[in-house]
Amino acid sequence: MAWLKNFYRDLTLKPQGITMVVAAFLPVFAIIAMFPVVAQIIGHFKDDPDAALKVPGMVTAPGYAIFLLAPFAGFFVDRFGRRRLLLICTFFYGIVGTAPFFLENLDSIIASRILLGVCEAGILTIVNTLIADYWDDTGRRNWLMLQGLVGPLFQPLVFLAVSAVAAARWNGGFLVYLIAFPIFISMYFVLFEPKRPEAAAGNNAAPTSGSAPFPLRDALTVGALTLFASIVYYVFIVNGSIVWKEVGLTNPMDVSKATVIPAMFILAGSVLFRLVSRYSSNVQIGVFLVLLGAGLAGIGLARTVGQVQLALIVQQTGAGMAVPALIAWAQSKFAFEHRGRGMGVWTSAFFLGQAISPLIVGTVAVRAGTMQGAFLAMGLSGLVVAAASFAAATRKAA
Repeated sequence: MAWLKNFYRDLTLKPQGITMVVAAFLPVFAIIAMFPVVAQIIGHFKDDPDAALKVPGMVTAPGYAIFLLAPFAGFFVDRFGRRRLLLICTFFYGIVGTAPFFLENLDSIIASRILLGVCEAGILTIVNTLIADYWDDTGRRNWLMLQGLVGPLFQPLVFLAVSAVAAARWNGGFLVYLIAFPIFISMYFVLFEPKRPEAAAGNNAAPTSGSAPFPLRDALTVGALTLFASIVYYVFIVNGSIVWKEVGLTNPMDVSKATVIPAMFILAGSVLFRLVSRYSSNVQIGVFLVLLGAGLAGIGLARTVGQVQLALIVQQTGAGMAVPALIAWAQSKFAFEHRGRGMGVWTSAFFLGQAISPLIVGTVAVRAGTMQGAFLAMGLSGLVVAAASFAAATRKAA
């Protein structure tokens, strides 16, 4: 494969790329780092009658802040530049992320988590903006693929680290947020503020009569499709354990064993993105929605554990392709002067999907009578949108 042979050669600006790939994991890190210690934190605050509700809310609070604030972060990115704001957000991510280690009041911890979401809104928006600023189309595809590969590999390491430090103290898990400081140092030394295209072109650049208006129609399209894809993306993540129970698998250890191999196919999805990225964005979107939709529908129709595993392999492959394909598509929609706001819209829509996916799937499950029925319905909706995306690709090619 020619692209694989030339892959390392095409990874230009390697220190910047590695820093971006690791930094992009910070917003995801904020949620997954807490899952191993939720029960322990609830136990510590057992005297609070609302602890069982507040602690899960504490875990997901950053996501709501990202949804609300990412568009504003994008505005400031376009107005004041990328590098300085990213440094500020990353530094304070480390401060507010570790703050609960020194707090004993649950409400104060929740407040710190909301502030963490403010920092994450900036980090995710700016990282995705810089990836588009630093590299051409080929470079973006390479680094987005690596971003998709690194995240799943980091997750088990995060679980181990959190569990190890939490064993010594109930809130020891919050110390893992100190990882932000070495990332901050790397950003300080290797990242640079990208120049506007006309500035980079020098005196030969054609004069401009002013900035083009913000492409509102494209932003709405990006927001709508990203919201839908995010809702479908989180169907299994949030509700998978219920489906396992419906096919007769109730022991948590058995569920973990049944899930571990299919979950590895999320890595295959990232590689598939790079292979399919030579085609148009409509084709890329259609491919990952076909995989997500067919996988969810297959899980909904499954009657045995083995059938669920086979369908899950398809679904996880689509999930691995989804995020890099959506980001690459969104990046292509916005010029340099609008890119921060555009990626802010993308970030907000994706995290809104994360928040409302459980509500939508739960409502569909009530109507369908089972969670598997909801999986089937959500899978079919993904296939319908995939068909529309393929049809759009065919019209453009004609």
